[in-house]
Amino acid sequence: MATMESLIGLVNRIQRACTALGDYGGDEQAFSSLWDALPSVAVVGGQSSGKSSVLESIVGRDFLPRGSGIVTRRPLVLQLQQTEKGEQDYAEFGHLPQRRITDFSLVRKEIQDETDRITGKTKQISPVPIHLSIYSPHVVNLTLIDLPGLTKVAVEGQPESIAQDIEDMVRAYVEKPNCIILAISPANQDIATSDAIKLAREVDPSGERTFGVLTKLDLMDKGTNALDVLEGRSYRLQYPWVGIVNRSQADINKNVDMIAARRNEREYFATSPDYSHLASKMGSEYLAKLLSRHLESVIRARIPSITSLINKSIDELESELDHLGRPIAVDAGAQLYTILELCRAFDRIFKEHLDGGRPGGDRIYGVFDNQLPAALRKLPFDRHLSLQNVRKIVSEADGYQPHLIAPEQGYRRLIEGSLSYFRGPAEASVDAVHFVLKELVRKSIAECQELKRFPTLQSTIAGAANESLEKFREESKKSVLRLVDMEAAYLTAEFFRRLPQEVEKAGNPGGNPRENTAAAATVDRYSEAHFRRIGSNVSSYINMVTETLRNTIPKAVVYCQVKEAKQNLLNYFYTQIGKKEEQLADLLDEDPALMERRQQYAKRLELYKKARDEIDSVSWVR
Repeated sequence: MATMESLIGLVNRIQRACTALGDYGGDEQAFSSLWDALPSVAVVGGQSSGKSSVLESIVGRDFLPRGSGIVTRRPLVLQLQQTEKGEQDYAEFGHLPQRRITDFSLVRKEIQDETDRITGKTKQISPVPIHLSIYSPHVVNLTLIDLPGLTKVAVEGQPESIAQDIEDMVRAYVEKPNCIILAISPANQDIATSDAIKLAREVDPSGERTFGVLTKLDLMDKGTNALDVLEGRSYRLQYPWVGIVNRSQADINKNVDMIAARRNEREYFATSPDYSHLASKMGSEYLAKLLSRHLESVIRARIPSITSLINKSIDELESELDHLGRPIAVDAGAQLYTILELCRAFDRIFKEHLDGGRPGGDRIYGVFDNQLPAALRKLPFDRHLSLQNVRKIVSEADGYQPHLIAPEQGYRRLIEGSLSYFRGPAEASVDAVHFVLKELVRKSIAECQELKRFPTLQSTIAGAANESLEKFREESKKSVLRLVDMEAAYLTAEFFRRLPQEVEKAGNPGGNPRENTAAAATVDRYSEAHFRRIGSNVSSYINMVTETLRNTIPKAVVYCQVKEAKQNLLNYFYTQIGKKEEQLADLLDEDPALMERRQQYAKRLELYKKARDEIDSVSWVR
């Protein structure tokens, strides 16, 4: 069976865990979503309405800063946890975990110091809450939020917008559907002017979440009382009003402790001619029990929605942790296995780019189908085989003795000079494919989600891959230049065998062949048509070689670069990585921001699972 203490204690524990999570710098949206789902009590009232005194009466300890004007300048989230009888009272701050404070004057000082830390020693306010837990056998399990007192005018040292700033801050708490509003109003002022009641009416018009508290009953003018309010005639709330008699300033000056103050309060209501008939439902002790019982009933109603939110959050966090990756093992074997798995993940994406599963590989075909043919067409063969250049090269090749039939040396020089132009497009094709492969490496690393955790390993793999690509490029250049050099090293003989026949055809068909040949050679040796024919023959030969290289250069590039990259891109890296056991941890040095995110998610996941387990461990009584 679930007791009131177990229910409220459960919520308090979850809220304290939420507080710790917030202090770790967690995701504010996720942190606040669970916090907002948990019921709490916000204490609202005007300045000097007695809010602080009510809280101290509920706690039974004198621990809040006092003074004139605005004293509460930051929200104080106060979590009360009932302990076993006989245990010593102590307090813990959310920003000072594991530090127990038993001297409550030090609690007051720490609240003041922590407020000043954010706001400075001024009268400014801040929405950043202070989290305080108090453990005592004399309290009920309860979470109270003390908010800055509502005001109407700014005093010296405050901005003109202070009244609106405070109202906005208070409203941000009380307008949440799971917030119970404890509206504090002084009895010696007209209830119609109560700032707390006015705000509560706006955010909770039905009054389902509002509890009215009337303070300073003992300070009313003689002959007057607050029965019209307490009995609901002046302003009716869904729940009965509760009257409180706080310590007077004289009591505070005399250091009257809270236990004596509670006793005096009980005596006041028991002996008052105006309020004795309500004595059993008046006072700070009754108020604490009333709020605790109501909080328990609200928790019961909210448990299904809280459980649903927790389960949803657990699923989302586990999915996010899977996406971020789990923490890395510390032993070298597991680290090496992780690195190899990450390399294989990168290599798989790289191959998908080459094979068409991802975009990019088609750019290599574009080099062969567009860039290489275009470069070959732009080669300056027209200039090299111009009439003037052909005459010059052939004449220089003949030397002092003219050629007899065909100028073989001239042909060779013209062809070799033309073939040298092929070296540029061949090397350019290699460089273009190299550039595409480097870009695919970069894209593959960027697309490998697993690698994003490890920037050092990312850069190491990129460096190793690019180093391999550089070696492949050098081998590819050697291969394509060999193809060009092979064409220059051995000219196709059939091309030369056709030349004498063409010369014979140029002579007299009816005459002696030898005479015709000699005559043609003598004539052609100096004619323009002879040199044009030589240029045309060389051009035909170069066209043949162009087609050959257009087909063989892509084969060499694919074999030496693309195929090697696909099969052996990280082979050298694999052979080296096994020799560097001491450096494996450095390679798996994660991005600090990502590590922090995982740590935050892991803490939040632990919080949610613990909350779910605690809820499941209780048998709820309906």
